Amino acid sequence: MNSSEEFWRQAILPIHSTIEQAVRNLDQVAIKIVLVVNEKAELEGTISDGDIRRGLLKGLDLNSPIADVIHRNALVAPPEMGRELVMQLMAANKIQQIPVVDEQHHVVGLHLWDEITTPPTRPNLMVIMAGGMGTRLHPHTENCPKPLLSVAGKPMLEHIIDRAKLEGFNHFVLAIHYLGHMIEAHFGNGERLGVQIDYLREESPLGTAGALGLLNPLPDAPFVVTNGDVITDIRYGELLDFHTRHTATATMAVRVHEWQHPFGVVQTQGVEIVGFEEKPIARSHINAGVYALDPAALSVLSADARCDMPTLFERLQAKVMRTVAYPMHEPWLDVGRPDDLAAARLNTSKDAL
Repeated sequence: MNSSEEFWRQAILPIHSTIEQAVRNLDQVAIKIVLVVNEKAELEGTISDGDIRRGLLKGLDLNSPIADVIHRNALVAPPEMGRELVMQLMAANKIQQIPVVDEQHHVVGLHLWDEITTPPTRPNLMVIMAGGMGTRLHPHTENCPKPLLSVAGKPMLEHIIDRAKLEGFNHFVLAIHYLGHMIEAHFGNGERLGVQIDYLREESPLGTAGALGLLNPLPDAPFVVTNGDVITDIRYGELLDFHTRHTATATMAVRVHEWQHPFGVVQTQGVEIVGFEEKPIARSHINAGVYALDPAALSVLSADARCDMPTLFERLQAKVMRTVAYPMHEPWLDVGRPDDLAAARLNTSKDAL
């Protein structure tokens, strides 16, 4: 969890403790909360300084059992709850700590506001595919690679890097081909942005996954891959955590796409009409162009051989390696056509990314 294991474990007290022990714990551990557990190690509730003060005002003393001051309906979070949702929960309830409990109601962690609002530095690599020709965006891309096209005052690629940087990522690899020298000239080694940037230079277009076969050295931990033309508010760190939690070899961010049939649909069996559906809505999951991969996923790639991401996932599935979908709800735009670029420029402010 966001709090170090040592600290949240120190904040646990058995239910038969006294108020004096709770006071001492609050003072020594200094995270403003005591986690009270029963004989089965299940969370009974929490105690704050305010709970103790209210108990003393009611006539309890330091030798009284903490059972008399426990806040028994404490707000808790399951282990899979994402960082952003936890922050919203804390803000809405004006609390600074949320215990993390599993299905057996055992404490497995503790979210602290001060720590959860300061994302940890992530050593994981982030690879950005920026080598595409951008053919559908002509004439905008005739003299400028698509990832360098400006949105809200800076290149799309810079928006992606800035957003990932806020989540603790600081090592980026840009896969480049078409007008790649312009991307290198703009970003250099990343020093201007306070990050490290390396490059994979494709001699010929290698698709949305092929350039990963050029990675040298190979990553030693799971890493994020994103297309360089996807503008989104997705939390790259949460995608990575989801990937790790599900012990996947490859994870694909997916979005729900809805399409409404323009006509009423007649349902038949043979020549018999058995029902009607007026302009039904079809829902499907579409590839959002953002992925988390384990280094083992690279074993199905060959250097300098073209491969797209769906093919990579199919190869992994053929080897019975786990592939999972990460359902995303965040704003998302694949800037592939001129009207997409216009929409990005219209709807994206500097503060929104």
